[in-house]
Amino acid sequence: MNKIDRLLNSANRMLRNCASKPSSDWSYVSSGLLHNDPHVSKIFHGIISGERAALAKGITLVESLNSRKKAMGEALLAKLIRHQRDLEAAGKKYTFRIGLSGAPGAGKSTMIESLGMKLTEEGHSVAVLTVDPSSVSTGGSILGDKTRMFKLSQNSKAFIRQSPSKCNLGGVTRNTNESISLCEGAGYDVILVETVGVGQSEIAVSDMVDMFCMVVPPAAGDELQGLKKGIMEVADAVIVNKADGDLLPAARRAQAEYTSALKLMRKKSELWTPQVLRVSSMTTEGMDKLWSLMSSYHQVMIDNGELSAKRERQKVVWMWNHAHDQLLDLFQSHPSVTRQRSDLERQVLNGHLSPGFAADLLLNDFFGSQKK
Repeated sequence: MNKIDRLLNSANRMLRNCASKPSSDWSYVSSGLLHNDPHVSKIFHGIISGERAALAKGITLVESLNSRKKAMGEALLAKLIRHQRDLEAAGKKYTFRIGLSGAPGAGKSTMIESLGMKLTEEGHSVAVLTVDPSSVSTGGSILGDKTRMFKLSQNSKAFIRQSPSKCNLGGVTRNTNESISLCEGAGYDVILVETVGVGQSEIAVSDMVDMFCMVVPPAAGDELQGLKKGIMEVADAVIVNKADGDLLPAARRAQAEYTSALKLMRKKSELWTPQVLRVSSMTTEGMDKLWSLMSSYHQVMIDNGELSAKRERQKVVWMWNHAHDQLLDLFQSHPSVTRQRSDLERQVLNGHLSPGFAADLLLNDFFGSQKK
């Protein structure tokens, strides 16, 4: 096998493992949602009654690519969204959706356990949605975040759900937003969303939560690193984790550097100025201040109507995100694309075509076939 064949085999294997199976079967749309399906009704009543097993089944439905299960998941979501709207109209308090993101090794999982245990002790019910990276070689995920939340996983007031990223960019899965709605329907008032270890530009979680927190380890970079565009621009708070022991001096320097960097950035909202806090997940030092800051942000956004407006904008964003994902699946699985794929890949590797021109050829044939 020559070098080009080996490269083609490797690239195709990565594409197969990273891409979910094409979900281009939308037959359930024309047949209508299965509102009266007994299985959907059973799961719905189980979720609003606080049954953890029913919640887990519901999340599995919304994550499924099977056409019938997809229809059941959408029907379940419709019921729960309507149920939540009725509760809010009757005066139920807003839930609090918090996204936590940062580089690998920042200590996100350990910090979430420490924060989650504090919240349950104060009477909150906490749902944790974690996203684990999927292998580009095998497509599998370890789903090991729960091992770092041993105490929280045994807490009756907490629910932890791990999902594979399936190589989706942005640090979250396609269905994390729907999973948040299901958790709220089950009565969890604080939803913590932990992304995969991400870089500076992967900020999809900020479009599905009320507050977005960037978690950094001590000595994560100098002030110039904090000034770089991307994740820092959308952060409502920066949390310097592992501020204990020998790392405490480095954590103090990091806090000062990020505080200085934030002053030079344009504020996301006139109602809120992002702050930088130090915490220790091991000693719980700083956790009280962190929750106090989060609670203040939540209340400010509610009082000024910004929280409601933000959630409405997020719904539109995710409508288009779903459309984008579905169109990409449709394109990759279309006969006009699969027929030419191997030949065009080989010509690109041989240097006979540029990647951009090869992509334009595929798009031209794809849209041409749609007109016939």
